[in-house]
Amino acid sequence: MEDKAVHASAHQSHGGRRHREQHRSQRAGWLRAVVLGANDGTISVASLVVGIAASGATRDFILLSGLAATVAGAMSMAAGEFVSVQSQVDTERADLAKEQRELLMDPAGELAELTEIYRQRGLDSALARQVAEQLTLHDALGAHAREELGLSETLRARPIQAALSSAASFAVGSVVPITAILLSPQRQITPVTTTSALVALAALGALAARAGGASLRKGALRMLFWGGLAMALTAGVGRLFGVAHP
Repeated sequence: MEDKAVHASAHQSHGGRRHREQHRSQRAGWLRAVVLGANDGTISVASLVVGIAASGATRDFILLSGLAATVAGAMSMAAGEFVSVQSQVDTERADLAKEQRELLMDPAGELAELTEIYRQRGLDSALARQVAEQLTLHDALGAHAREELGLSETLRARPIQAALSSAASFAVGSVVPITAILLSPQRQITPVTTTSALVALAALGALAARAGGASLRKGALRMLFWGGLAMALTAGVGRLFGVAHP
């Protein structure tokens, strides 16, 4: 009776539904592209704007430069991300094709290899052999892809998704400095852009850290440090090589 009560309690605690876990590793692909794009969009465009504003340029020239940087940066991010991730896809496909050939040419050897992997992970020889045989019957290539190559559907490279996410997030990140140009007085463009960009970077760092399960404080401080450094350097260059203020 006690065992039945425990079983019923466990069943009720799940509401009679199958338990489903959500892991942050499922966000790895798109999260990396989005964070990188938004971070780069805010830092790159804000730094450019601050540097040009520090040189004494007019608002129209600063705005045009910011918009041009947004378009160029978004396309650069998309192209770079696509090429990078597509190269990863090509490597994965080549490895899978090689594994497929080995399964056709030497199935016994591949079965022994899979058995040895499970044995090294702690299963006894008989159980390791049984697990390897069952997985081979179900999906031999999938089993070897996971265990030998570390490939899975969750972490599969997606170049189109990465490219679009990077381009879109770069454009979103650049909205902060572009808005600062439009709303601030001519002589206040540099401090307003710098302040708004740093606030946005801190928020972005905290959100990225929260999504990834890391420290919000550390995530925000990382963004603040690198963003502040980039804007300080470009402002220095603008003042050093810029025109005189009227």
